[in-house]
Amino acid sequence: MRHKDLPLVVDFHVHMLEPEVFKASTNKTVFTGFGAAPATAPRPGAQQLMGRMFDPAAEIEDMDARGIDMSVVSSSTVLQGSSWADPNTDLALCRRCNDQAADWVARHPKRFVGSFVLPLQDVKLALQELERAVQTLGLKVANISSSYNGLYMGDPAYHPFWEAVERLGAAVWIHPEGVRDPWFQRYALWNSLGQSVEEAKVMASLIYEGVMTKFPRLRIVMAHGGGYFPHYLGRLDRNTVNRPDTVRNAGGSTPSAFLRSFYYDSCVYDPKVLQVLLERVGADRLVMGSDYPVGEKDPVGWLRACGVAGADLAAIAGGNAARLLGI
Repeated sequence: MRHKDLPLVVDFHVHMLEPEVFKASTNKTVFTGFGAAPATAPRPGAQQLMGRMFDPAAEIEDMDARGIDMSVVSSSTVLQGSSWADPNTDLALCRRCNDQAADWVARHPKRFVGSFVLPLQDVKLALQELERAVQTLGLKVANISSSYNGLYMGDPAYHPFWEAVERLGAAVWIHPEGVRDPWFQRYALWNSLGQSVEEAKVMASLIYEGVMTKFPRLRIVMAHGGGYFPHYLGRLDRNTVNRPDTVRNAGGSTPSAFLRSFYYDSCVYDPKVLQVLLERVGADRLVMGSDYPVGEKDPVGWLRACGVAGADLAAIAGGNAARLLGI
């Protein structure tokens, strides 16, 4: 399928798996409640979908069927995130993921844009791998979580990381590895509720800790439309009236003033939510994301069904991603 009315279609939310990293991470990620509900094999019906994430040919086959020209491929950290490991093991596993992404791009440079993961529990090691991923491997997007060991990404400990990202010109895609609170593990609430909570927390962290003020050239794309954050700003902004000291690191600006400092993927599953997001941030801040292989089977068609058309559709379906990534 080819979308003849669109010059370029880019899916920003596409997952991949690396065999050794996936094996090492079994029952250590949110997918099994960090081992609370151990699994020896994927749930019925998931095996085939998960298998496609190991195979670039399978992903390209699905891209062709859906009319996707290029995909930003990212390690599925809810399945194989490696922050459970000691820092040096984490680094080794991240390097395997990054080498795999670089290999896929080298084999299919017109179809894939590569992202990289980092051992961000250790900022020094993360900075080393950041340099290698961008300068040596040529990867364009940092795939990071909302927090590591309870420390959210706006924390001053991470400011050297953000400084390096801005200097190197890499884009950043924030996709939480998954909330650890045991309450969220029941009923798979880590996914249905927890991811959106984590996205709201990391956006608040980046704003209130001054990252978005200190490093204005950052290009940060929030997975899942930024979760709950863009949709409940009245109370956040009101609090700055009562407590102006709380935004001292943000130059005194309200949280809503930073909405357009971020980009957002369209993976929200609800047309009304997408329409509110469009009204709040504008079509130029959205990129298309399908959550492959578990999300929208026809992400362009879904955008059309939401009423997105014309120049806005061209921008969200690919133009904004092309600008962000220099493709």
